Amino acid sequence: MLRRNCLLLFLCFLFEQSSCAPFQSRPGQEWPHSQTGPLAAGRNGGSRGFQRVKRGWVWNQFFVLEEYMGSDPQYVGKLHTDLDKGDSAVKYTLSGDGAGTIFTIDQITGDIHALRSLDREVKPYYTLRAQAVDIETNRPLEPESEFVIKVQDINDNEPKFLEGPYTASVPEMSPVGTYVMKVTATDADDPTYGNSARVVYSILHGQPYFSVDPKTGVIRTALPNMDREMKELYQVLIQAKDMGGQLGGLAGTTTINITLSDVNDNPPRFSKSIFHLRVPESSAVGSAVGRIKAHDLDIGKNAEVEYNIVPGDGGAMFDITTNEHNQEGIIMLKKPLDYETKKAYTFKVEASNAHLDPRFHNFGPFKDTATVKINVLDVDEPPVFSKPSYAMDVYEDTPQGTIIGAVTAQDLDAGNSPVRYSIDWKSDLDSFFDIDPVRGTISTNELLDRESIAQHNISVVATKVNNPVLTSKVAVTVHVLDINEFPPELAMPYETYVCESAKVGQVIQVISARDQDLPQAGQKFSFKYPQEGVKTKNFTIRDFGNNTAGVMTLRVGFKRRSQEIYHLPVVIEDGGLQTLSSTGTLTIRVCGCDTDGSLLTCSAEAIFLPVGLSTGALIAILVCIVILLVIVVLYVGVRRQKKKETLMTSKEDIRDNVIHYDDEGGGEEDTHAFDMGTLRNPKVIKENMFRRDVKPELGLCPRRPVASQNSADISNFISLRLQEHEGDTSAPPYDSLATYAYEGEGSVAESLSSIESVKGETEEDYDYLNEWGPRFKTLAGIFGERSESQSDVTSSITTENKH
Repeated sequence: MLRRNCLLLFLCFLFEQSSCAPFQSRPGQEWPHSQTGPLAAGRNGGSRGFQRVKRGWVWNQFFVLEEYMGSDPQYVGKLHTDLDKGDSAVKYTLSGDGAGTIFTIDQITGDIHALRSLDREVKPYYTLRAQAVDIETNRPLEPESEFVIKVQDINDNEPKFLEGPYTASVPEMSPVGTYVMKVTATDADDPTYGNSARVVYSILHGQPYFSVDPKTGVIRTALPNMDREMKELYQVLIQAKDMGGQLGGLAGTTTINITLSDVNDNPPRFSKSIFHLRVPESSAVGSAVGRIKAHDLDIGKNAEVEYNIVPGDGGAMFDITTNEHNQEGIIMLKKPLDYETKKAYTFKVEASNAHLDPRFHNFGPFKDTATVKINVLDVDEPPVFSKPSYAMDVYEDTPQGTIIGAVTAQDLDAGNSPVRYSIDWKSDLDSFFDIDPVRGTISTNELLDRESIAQHNISVVATKVNNPVLTSKVAVTVHVLDINEFPPELAMPYETYVCESAKVGQVIQVISARDQDLPQAGQKFSFKYPQEGVKTKNFTIRDFGNNTAGVMTLRVGFKRRSQEIYHLPVVIEDGGLQTLSSTGTLTIRVCGCDTDGSLLTCSAEAIFLPVGLSTGALIAILVCIVILLVIVVLYVGVRRQKKKETLMTSKEDIRDNVIHYDDEGGGEEDTHAFDMGTLRNPKVIKENMFRRDVKPELGLCPRRPVASQNSADISNFISLRLQEHEGDTSAPPYDSLATYAYEGEGSVAESLSSIESVKGETEEDYDYLNEWGPRFKTLAGIFGERSESQSDVTSSITTENKH
C-alpha cells in the first residue's frame, strides 16, 4: 500500500509539473468590460467598451487517489491565475460537489486538498467551480470556471457472481465439448483503468469432467461417455480473478450443480431367468395370478417397459399387462383353470423398451426374456352339473309321482365325493315336484294344469357329502304340455251378407277357428255342414284344408222382401288325439249391392228403391225431386197471393156472407145478417190463456186476444193468431190442433169453418155438404160459389197447424 501511494504521489507531482503548473488561458474566451471593471481598464490603457481579453488562469482535470489512508489531507492540486502577482491581492473560491465538506481550498495559495478518503465505486468524479476575486472588493477578476476531480481507481473489489449458485443439465453420454452453460462475474473496479476489472475464469473443482473458457466463462464437457447410471450429479467450483489472473489479483468463486439427464442407453433386464408362480384353480377369469418385473436403469420415459407373452403352449391361458406406476408385469388369467385337467403351465415373457434411441442401437437388443412356470393348486370345488340348465316336458293332468326327468352332478375333485340332490323350496313354493336325493330323478307331486301355469322354473341344489358347505345350483324348466280339452270355436263373430244378385257357387265369407289348447300355431281344424250328405237349398260350407273354410251360395234370387236373414250352422273339429268339435252359427243378411258386388245397404227401408240404379242415378233422381218441390212451393205461393188480392178487392160486403151460429139454426131459414161482433164470445176471452197441448214454461208471457171489441176485421185477428202459433218455439214437434175462437155455446156441429193455415192452401171438395140435408143447403151453396173466391170471415176458426 505504501508503495502504491508513493507511486501515485510521484505521478501527481509529474502531472503538476507538466500540465498543472503554468496554467494557460483558453483561447476564444471573452471577458466582458462590464465585469472586468477598473482591472481591465488599467490593463488596457483605459480603453472602453467590450474587448477580447486573454484568460489569466485555467486548469485541467484533477485526480485524487481513492481509499487514501494517510493522516494528512490528500493533496489534489493548485489553482493559479496570471493576475496573481504574489502580493496576496487575489482570493480563490471553490463551490460545487463536496466543496467545503470533502474538498477545501487555500484562498491565498489556491491549493486544493481532500479532507477524507473517497471511494470510486460510490462516486467516480466530482464537478466543482473555481473563481478568482479581488481580496479587497470581492469583485471577480475572471469568469467562474468549472473543473472535475476524478477519483483514481485502485483494485479494491473482487469479481462477484451475482446469480450463483448455478444449476445446469447436460445429457449423459454427450461428446467432449458439449455446451453446458455460461457464467459471468462482475468486477466493480474501473474497467478503463488498468487491469483491475479484467477477469479470468478457471475451474477449482470439477476436473477432468468439465472445462471453462478463461475469457467467456462458457462451461463444456471434458470427458466422453459420462454415464448417468454411474454418477448423476457433479458439483463444479468456478473461480473468477481480476488483474488478468496475475498474482495479487482479487478472486471470487461460485458453485455449479451439473446433472446428467437420462437417455435410453440401457435395456430392461429381468432379475432372474425363471419365475415360479402358484395359482388356485378357483381363480376367477380376469384376476391377477402373479407379478414379474424387468429392471431398467434408465428413468422416466426411457424406463417404460412393454411385456409380451411369447406364443407357446401355456401362453393362451394367460395375458400380461404393464403397471404404469412401477413398470411391473401383471399376469392375468384369461381362461378358467382346472386342476384335474392340467396342473402346470410354462411360457416365456419378453420385456422391451417402449421408446428406443437410435444412437444406441449398437449397444445390443433392448429387450430381455424370462420363463414363467405356473403351478395350479387343487381347490375343493362344489359339484358340477352335466348341463348348464335342464328342460323337461310333462303333459297336464299327469298322475302324481310320474318321473319327468333327471339331473346329474359330479364331484370333479380327486376325492370324488358322492352328491346329494334337493329342490330349492323358494323356486317351488307349492311343491309341484319332488326329487330323488341320490339319483336326481324329478317327479310330479301334484296334478299340473297348463291353463293355470304353463311353465315351472325350479332350481335343483347339488351338495357334496364330505363337505356340505360346497353346493351348486342348476335351473330346471318344466314345460306343461297341453291335452285336447277345449273344443274349437269360430275365430270371431262374423258379419256375413249375401247380395241379392249373388250367383251360384259364390264364396260370400271365409271363416277360421281358434282353440284354447296348445300349440295354436300347429293346430288343424276342419269345417262342415251339420248334416253332411243332406242337400241344402241356400248355402253350404267348403273346407279349404288350410284351417279356413268358405260359405258358398247354392242358388240365385235372394230377396230381402222374401227373407232378410239366414242362419247357417257350422261344425268345427280340431285335430287332437281325442277330437273335439263344436257348432257355430253364422248369421247371413241379404243386402243390396252394386253391379260390381260392392255393398250398398242392408236396411229394410231401402227395399223399395229401384234395383240396379247406381249412386249417380239415385243422386240425379233426388235432385229432380227437390227441383219439383221448389216449383210446387213457388206455384202455391203465387196462387195464394192472387187469392188475397181478389178477397181484398171484392165489392160485396164480407159480413153479408157470415152465417149466424148462435144456435144450430134452422137451415135455410137462418138468412138474417149477423153482427160480426157476436163472434167474439165474451166467455172465450180469458186472462192468462196458455196452449192446452203444451206444458206451460216459467217466464212464458201469456197471450191476449189482439182484436178489440169494436173491430170488425176478423181476418186480421185470425192472421195474427196464426203467426203466433207458427213462430211459437215451445210447440211440440208433431201436428196439433190450435183453436183460436168459438162459434158460440151450444153448437153441436162444432166448427164447420174451412179457413186454412197461412203456410199452405189446399183445394177441398165441399159437395158432401149437400148430403147433410136442407139445413146446410145454404152453406153448401156458399162454399160452392167460393170455388174461385173464398170468404175470410167466419164465426169460429179451427185449423190444423203442422210443426
